[in-house]
Amino acid sequence: MTGKERRQQLLDVARALFAEKGFDGTSIEEIAHRAGVSKPVVYEHFGGKEGVYAVVVDREMRNLLDLVVSALSAGHPRDLLEQAARALLDYIDNNTDGFRVLVRDSPVASNSGTFSSLLNDIASQVEHILALQFSARGYDAKLAPLYSQALVGMVALTGQWWLEAHKPKKEEVAAHLVNLAWNGLSHLEHKPRLSTK
Repeated sequence: MTGKERRQQLLDVARALFAEKGFDGTSIEEIAHRAGVSKPVVYEHFGGKEGVYAVVVDREMRNLLDLVVSALSAGHPRDLLEQAARALLDYIDNNTDGFRVLVRDSPVASNSGTFSSLLNDIASQVEHILALQFSARGYDAKLAPLYSQALVGMVALTGQWWLEAHKPKKEEVAAHLVNLAWNGLSHLEHKPRLSTK
């Protein structure tokens, strides 16, 4: 096996273990054992468990962000919403281990490399689209960050729930997310107020 192939094998094994057991429940010994190598091989490639975890998380974050951002490239605002919801659900369905790694608590104490920072990156992309749509429709574009966080959070939390439930079908989940978000957005009040005090 070449060095590149070995590195990829170690990443695949580590990804599966981190998804199954989390960061704290996974050891270098277990990664090495499942890969059929000695511990020094893992240390040589990644320097330790934190190193391999950081690479796994970085790759998964890039993969998910690329999928969602490419889904937000063109179309009617409702189509963009549908494409983004489908992109996230497709990622969860096709990269279950990667999504499980992302939604677990990160052992790295930083503002980057976490699921929260990934959602902020996605919300930033959505924010620009919403700001344009709000301006075109006479709404305050300064509220676009609030609405983008709400939309991205709704889809992400529903995705976490769906990962475990796997019911209803992915397309139905996406349709319901779009229904709630689109119909809610299409009937926005210009100056919303709470009805109770």
